This record gives sequence, structure tokens and C-alpha cells, in this order.
Amino acid sequence: RACHQVGASAKNAVGPQLNGIVGRKAGQVEGFNYSEANKTAGAKGLVWDDKTLLEYLAAPAQFMPGTKMAFAGLKDEADRKDLIAYLKNQK
Repeated sequence: RACHQVGASAKNAVGPQLNGIVGRKAGQVEGFNYSEANKTAGAKGLVWDDKTLLEYLAAPAQFMPGTKMAFAGLKDEADRKDLIAYLKNQK
């Protein structure tokens, strides 16, 4: 919760709020200061869908060198799939 928020009252924090992330281009939450890596990925068309989130959440820094996200990742694929399913419900 310190890094990302979801839900009706979600705000940007250390990381951007995650409402509607599934299906959104990278680096697109208004008011959040993204890394150049994230902004560039979005400008090149990276969309956060099941496939990209599954890869990103395994090892964010490996998937997107230069990201500001200081999270090591979720190694268990089932955990990543559960998280993505949860995020899909956060509009």
C-alpha cells in the first residue's frame, strides 16, 4: 500500500495508482513522475496486459531496465496470475 494504491480513493504514492492498469499503456497515469524507461516503453506501445504483467512482475528491473520500481518480483507464477486477476477488477 505504501507504493501502489487501488480502489475508489486510490492516489499516486511512491508508485502510480493501479486502477485500470490492465489494458493501459505503460507510463500513462496522470500526475505520476515515471522513469524514462517506463515513459519510453509506453511511447513504443507497451501495454500492460496479462502477458506483459506476468513477465514484469517476475523481475521488474530485468523486464524494464531503468525502472524506478524497487521490487524484486514475484517468483511464483500462480501468485503473479492471482495478482493480475485482482488488478483486472480494479477499474
